[in-house]
Amino acid sequence: MDLMEYQAKELFAKHGVPVLPGETVDNAEAARGVAERIGKPVVVKAQVKTGGRGKAGGVKLADTPDEAVARAKDILGLDIKGHLVRKVLVTEASDIAAEYYVSFLLDRANRSYLAMASAEGGMDIEQLAVERPDALAKVPVDAVKGVDESKAREIVAAAKIPADVADEVTQILISLWKVFVEEEATLVEVNPLCRTPDGRIVALDGKVTLDGNAEFRHKDVFETYADVVADDDLEGRAKAKDLNYVKLDGQVGIIGNGAGLVMSTLDVVAYAGEAHGGVKPANFLDIGGGASAQVMADGLEIILSDPDVKSVFVNVFGGITSCDAVADGIVQALAMLGDKETKPLVVRLDGNNVDEGHRILSEANHPLVTVVDTMDGAADKAAELAWSSK
Repeated sequence: MDLMEYQAKELFAKHGVPVLPGETVDNAEAARGVAERIGKPVVVKAQVKTGGRGKAGGVKLADTPDEAVARAKDILGLDIKGHLVRKVLVTEASDIAAEYYVSFLLDRANRSYLAMASAEGGMDIEQLAVERPDALAKVPVDAVKGVDESKAREIVAAAKIPADVADEVTQILISLWKVFVEEEATLVEVNPLCRTPDGRIVALDGKVTLDGNAEFRHKDVFETYADVVADDDLEGRAKAKDLNYVKLDGQVGIIGNGAGLVMSTLDVVAYAGEAHGGVKPANFLDIGGGASAQVMADGLEIILSDPDVKSVFVNVFGGITSCDAVADGIVQALAMLGDKETKPLVVRLDGNNVDEGHRILSEANHPLVTVVDTMDGAADKAAELAWSSK
């Protein structure tokens, strides 16, 4: 379960990671009281489970309580990459002397844990890793030994954190490791970890992903934070329809049956997109084995609600559910959606009863549907259509 910033900071504070005072509100007028209690300039920050909030207008400074109300009005109700802002965090503003980056994550490829840290925080860490990989330290963490002071100092040294703040950052890393282990997280990230002009080190922003497999051991945390997904949120709406959906930052909507097939589809679309303006997959959506008309309609409705989506790639391998049943589901889903369906669909079917599935789609002759026989060809067509629609 991904947490919002304010929730991550609550867990940080619980384990001794320094954060600035702040409160969340869900109506603009309530921001006044928070700003008055803080008694200093504040930052009003959209609480959504996606990045790029600042670029989307979801982070604004306010010097007075009246300005805090105005900025909250600007942000509440804002759509940020398909996530509707229902809460804002009103927190103390801070001058920044330097920004660092620190994180712990589950390294699935190596079946271990990994610490990542940099003396250059505040920017997209993915961009830093690509453009200047030497600036991002990656330090393996033994699952049994964990992070003690010695390991924390190793991470600080590898990240080239300045010597005059090394002690403070070392202690913060030890506390962050407690968050990671005791809350059973798969990701704990602070970006930026800020050095203020008066020498304080504080976590200005935070990201935490909790392991859903450990929910039974942390029922209080999961219950407390489970109600934050708004009905208007794409992932929240998908969850309500029992769909396995994850929003991504791309333009090609993906529907497939089976997690392995969907993951492969994401890779193929990302590769095909390199030849079409760099378009990328817009989501992960696994409709499972029973691709009924209603399930297909629900999936299409969620994907089409994403303003970033320019085309949709339906990639299904007929097994227990045969291709003719899938094709019927697509046709009926399009009929259910009616005028809501305005974006092109590329369909690739393979497996059980594929010829009959192709016949059904051919006879339906829907103007927005293109059938392509191969996965690579379909991915290329979907990427092309997305690029031409941008």
